[in-house]
Amino acid sequence: MNIQENISLKEFNTFGIDVNARFYLKIESVLQLQKALQLESFTEKFILSGGSNILLTKDIESLVLHIAIPGIFIEEENQEHVIVRAMAGENWHELVLWTLTRNFGGLENLSLIPGCVGTSPIQNIGAYGVELVDVFVSCEAMDLETHELVEFSKEECEFGYRDSIFKNQAKGKYVITSVAFKLTKDKHQLFTQYGAIENELQEMGVVQPTIQEVSKAVIKIRQSKLPDPKELGNSGSFFKNPVLNKKQFDGFRKKFPEAPFYELEDSNYKVPAGWLVEQSGFKGKRFGDAGVHEKQALVLVNYGNASGNEVVELSEKIKDTVLEKFGIALETEVNIIR
Repeated sequence: MNIQENISLKEFNTFGIDVNARFYLKIESVLQLQKALQLESFTEKFILSGGSNILLTKDIESLVLHIAIPGIFIEEENQEHVIVRAMAGENWHELVLWTLTRNFGGLENLSLIPGCVGTSPIQNIGAYGVELVDVFVSCEAMDLETHELVEFSKEECEFGYRDSIFKNQAKGKYVITSVAFKLTKDKHQLFTQYGAIENELQEMGVVQPTIQEVSKAVIKIRQSKLPDPKELGNSGSFFKNPVLNKKQFDGFRKKFPEAPFYELEDSNYKVPAGWLVEQSGFKGKRFGDAGVHEKQALVLVNYGNASGNEVVELSEKIKDTVLEKFGIALETEVNIIR
């Protein structure tokens, strides 16, 4: 195994935080992962995927296993649906493009989400009215203790809003190696009512959109308000959109009737965290090399040389201000490595 020493992880996390890995190993197969986990000379291992949903605050002294297992293939198929399995190391957006070139529907609203396939079930990624759970069939994961592959069904994953079993009782116990999706081959069900998709389609002159055109609209919207991690370090949405029960929401709306919201099916209400941060005066503000993006207040950014701790300090300042002003406790969506 080609274990490297003293490797900077700056290129392997979208925040662009420059921390050091004492030992580093790129994992390109399930068998290699199994063998790496069995290495007794490294008692502790640190699992790194696409680095799109983490904030590193310190050097990593344990063996970093960088999950880069490639592969996308069709597992089952009939006239209406197809089961596609993608390996953990595949870039998420590249998977979406792969499905669109074959006219497989279901992932188009999730276009341009950063990261890799293997981490997508952990937080049940979602955008513009669609979540991973809507197309998820199952995933395979390696047990970090037994080094055996385990299959998780949709029910066993216990998906919630930006949540799953892998963020709770199964946290730190498995490495997801592949994910299977059920996609449509025709009669695609389009979700264009969320956000600005319909307006974008109108500007594109599209009346009866295809899944490819929905994807193009989503990409244009995301590019117009979200920074490219290759140009400006960030991890996408830093905070979850808070969900309020009816009593909480009624009290909130009485004080802030102008606030945007989305009504959910279970008599709960989702309030955009970006609006709360913006109304608290942080949009576009910079604190050293850490800051809040000028176009999207939900995104914290690294202007070049910010440390992970500086980003954490900014996030805590934002959370305290929002709580004081609105009485709402923001939850961090990004996984902070302390």
